[in-house]
Amino acid sequence: MSTALERSFQILEKLAAAPEGRSLSSLAQELELPLSATHRLLTDLCRIGYVRQLQEQGLYALTIKLVALGLGFLSSSGVVDVAQPLLDRLAKEAGELVRLAVVDGDELVFVAKAQGATRGLRYDPDMGLSVQLSCSAAGHAWLSTMSEEQALELVARQGFGKPQDFGPKAPTTVKGVLSFVKAARQRGFSMIVEVFAPGMTAMGAPVLGRDGKAIGVVTIAGPLVRLTEQRMLELGPVLMATAAEVAEASHASALFKRRAA
Repeated sequence: MSTALERSFQILEKLAAAPEGRSLSSLAQELELPLSATHRLLTDLCRIGYVRQLQEQGLYALTIKLVALGLGFLSSSGVVDVAQPLLDRLAKEAGELVRLAVVDGDELVFVAKAQGATRGLRYDPDMGLSVQLSCSAAGHAWLSTMSEEQALELVARQGFGKPQDFGPKAPTTVKGVLSFVKAARQRGFSMIVEVFAPGMTAMGAPVLGRDGKAIGVVTIAGPLVRLTEQRMLELGPVLMATAAEVAEASHASALFKRRAA
């Protein structure tokens, strides 16, 4: 049975995906909680300033307090100062979205980005969310730095998610994931085509700490009409070079130091 603290964070995660707000009844139904218990949790979250009630609609929404907390943490960690110029340069060369994910325990979390697309379709998914390891370029790149046993353990722990939430080529079996991971290990970077989302492609290269373990991943993502398989192969060397530069500069970031420890 989940604790009140766990349920509170589940509510925050649901509200983070709905900036327009959510109703009490929809939250209670989705989290399979009684209305009374959900209301008590929302009241506490409102009292401490992380949630507010939109009076006219009667909906609940996040305040910027949680966002400010995360941004303040990243600012003080130095990760943005270290990585942003390198991400900006790569985004300009690739002409696509470039992002940095940091290893956080058993998860990968995107913490910085640079948009290189100046016209046409601009791919820009949500930041700050845990990466789906089984069907993302970042996940495959990270898993490629581990033993097969470690990789499978992480994937099994996180699960495959709902197939309808991802692209038509998303792997739904351990064997399917391993084929992507093995290819990424041989190539030095991962590549996916319509795996995470329909019509989208992505690639990722691991950022390795001094002990050889991954402390993060640099990715490039964009629409298939521009970021073709051939284009990804052309960008592979510069992506890996950028990941190596981020690794070299990582000693200046307290966040990276902690991940490498």
